[in-house]
Amino acid sequence: MRILVLGIGNLLLSDEAVGVRIVEALEQRFALPACVEVLDGGTSGMELMETMADRDHLIVADAVLTGHAPGSVVVLHDEEIPALFTRKVSPHQLGLSDVLMALRLTGEFPRRLTLIGVVPASLEPGIGLTPLITQAIESALAQVLVALQLSGVPIVLKEAANAQCD
Repeated sequence: MRILVLGIGNLLLSDEAVGVRIVEALEQRFALPACVEVLDGGTSGMELMETMADRDHLIVADAVLTGHAPGSVVVLHDEEIPALFTRKVSPHQLGLSDVLMALRLTGEFPRRLTLIGVVPASLEPGIGLTPLITQAIESALAQVLVALQLSGVPIVLKEAANAQCD
């Protein structure tokens, strides 16, 4: 099983950084097996193609523009994700949609795809999330954990894993 949890976002545009902050929280708090790679993809695009290729499950955490209220957590799976992002869903749409399209063309598209998005309150220049989006991280992280569990990944807090070694 090859799973990638990919957080994407621009740390200089306030709530745009939420995907990166979600994967940081995942890495800080949970002990994951070797089959799960967690990656801060920043604002990368096509350079992520090889990393994303042929995954059993690709889980993407990102800011999404869906028309829902700011702070809403949106979870889309496989075909629920707009076909190759034909409508604007994410501020990273161009980079991510290009990679997904290329992976589809090369036959290396992930077997399962989950997008966990948080609707931003602000995309203004600035470092740090708004309080509303900071609160939404917990709900989004919970959805990442659900996606991992659906792929058979055991969820273990780092504290519990460390206690077993004592």
